[in-house]
Amino acid sequence: MAAHIGRRLRKGAATTAVAAAAVAALSASQAPGATVDDQGRQNTGDATSAPDTAADDSATGNSPYYTDLPPLNSPAPSPSAGSGEAGDRSAAEAGIPATVLDAYKKAEAALREKKAGCNLPWQLLAAIGKVESGQARGGRVTADGTTVTPILGPQLDGNGFALIRDTDNGAYDGNRMYDQAVGPMQFIPSTWSWAGRDGNGDGRKDPNNIYDAALAAGHYLCRFDWDLSEPGDLRKAILSYNNSTEYLNTVLSWLEYYRKGTHEIPDGTGALPEDRSDARPGVTPSAPGTTPPARPGTRPGKPSGSRPSPRPSAPGTGSPSAPPTTPPPSTPPTPTDTVHHLEDAGTGTLTAMAGHTFAERISTRAETEAGKAVAKVRIRFTIVGDTDTTFAGGESVATVTTDASGIAVAPALQAGEKTGAFAVQAAVAGRSVKGVPYKVTVTQRVADALTRVGEKELTCVAGGEFAEPVEVKATYGGEAAGKVAVTAKLVTSADDPAENDKGPYFKDADGKAIRTLTGLRTGPDGQLTLPKLYADGTAGTFLLRLTTAGGATLEVELTVEPAATPSPDPDPSADPDPSTDPSTEPSEIPAA
Repeated sequence: MAAHIGRRLRKGAATTAVAAAAVAALSASQAPGATVDDQGRQNTGDATSAPDTAADDSATGNSPYYTDLPPLNSPAPSPSAGSGEAGDRSAAEAGIPATVLDAYKKAEAALREKKAGCNLPWQLLAAIGKVESGQARGGRVTADGTTVTPILGPQLDGNGFALIRDTDNGAYDGNRMYDQAVGPMQFIPSTWSWAGRDGNGDGRKDPNNIYDAALAAGHYLCRFDWDLSEPGDLRKAILSYNNSTEYLNTVLSWLEYYRKGTHEIPDGTGALPEDRSDARPGVTPSAPGTTPPARPGTRPGKPSGSRPSPRPSAPGTGSPSAPPTTPPPSTPPTPTDTVHHLEDAGTGTLTAMAGHTFAERISTRAETEAGKAVAKVRIRFTIVGDTDTTFAGGESVATVTTDASGIAVAPALQAGEKTGAFAVQAAVAGRSVKGVPYKVTVTQRVADALTRVGEKELTCVAGGEFAEPVEVKATYGGEAAGKVAVTAKLVTSADDPAENDKGPYFKDADGKAIRTLTGLRTGPDGQLTLPKLYADGTAGTFLLRLTTAGGATLEVELTVEPAATPSPDPDPSADPDPSTDPSTEPSEIPAA
């Protein structure tokens, strides 16, 4: 017991010092002009490149987190670390439960494949998981990674926390009035609805599953094309998860600790977190997994050891009544509260060719019921439908704050390869008001010009094969047109597009002659090399016609030369040439 008490005293004294040291150490990597406001939030001079980190659009809703700092000893267990209460506690804090550690490493591997430029280290997920839930409450998870009991943060009712009214009808957090952060990575429902991932392959996206939550956290941290090997981008990503400088410093301290090494411990044996960010002297914080007693106008918890307030005396008893409780002042409406509806702000036609960036950007205006513009409102743009089109950074959701004229302009859309129509829904983040749907169309890739690569004549002997392949290049607007569909057809003549029934031909997979090829596509550089051509026994000049999506056409001339006529073999039965047959030469006549 003495060792435990001594450790807690040392920890309490060290927490402030370590946090201060972390701030000093981080100052070198701060962006120019970085400041910290009176709420402990960081502001940077490059606000245009920073993400929108409002409470209702951070991963956690800026809900409370654990401020426990790494132990002072080495992350690797020492031979003597396992003896005694303090040693057991230290080993548990330094280690990561097996299933939880596996989830972090699998998420890192998946992001290395999907978003290699992000350079996400699994140690960052471990650091965030430690700060958010103490590694899923010490690794209390089932074999598939689902928490044994749900991990819920306090309801975000504006009483000491952010105000986020219910966005999921209680589907994830069981609360139909306000949102609560859910699961080992503490996602709020409104964020999980678009950021959720299936990390264990069971066909579900469950925020209470560490595999799903870790993969979702990885994708969340890697949006906006951030490179987490860069200190500036790393800082922005962590602050977007929970916008607090104290949070940033705590996560970075665990990140560096885990980078020095860690070890696997059995599930369920990890240390439970203790110190939460919303704890105050004499206030008992609500632990994840419990719903705080939050009533309008009150803060969770109560002073420890305080006595109940005396009940007011009944009228006429003569006993003094307790002083009347002053009702809490009403919270002034936020700009978001005043939005009645959204309107389109002059968005043009949203059409782009597959693989291209949309020239037009979605523009939405937030208005009051009277039609007055509302500034500083966060508008969430969500891509809906069967499409692989994304916003910049590869995400299907983007959040933008309205300007002084009440307008939010979405990032440019990047068309994928799936063609057809889908929608982008504009909505007010954190509120259910009339939004605006936008119809978006992706058309197939096309080319407006098709040219042959090389000038060598294409000739072949009847019955043989062409030595030179046919190579072409497609362009659109003078630029290479990659992945454009091309059809190659051997036609009867320039005036007759019917398929020729003689002359050059291709071969199908079974080696049979075919004279029309479909399903061909140009490469990324716009070039296409056709399969080998063969010739039957018909000599002459033939035409190969190539057409692309978009109408570009090219005709290539093919020449088949007659096969050489072999010299006939001499017929032994034919009369020999008298001039060469010695038997026909006159014999000498003897003299008379």
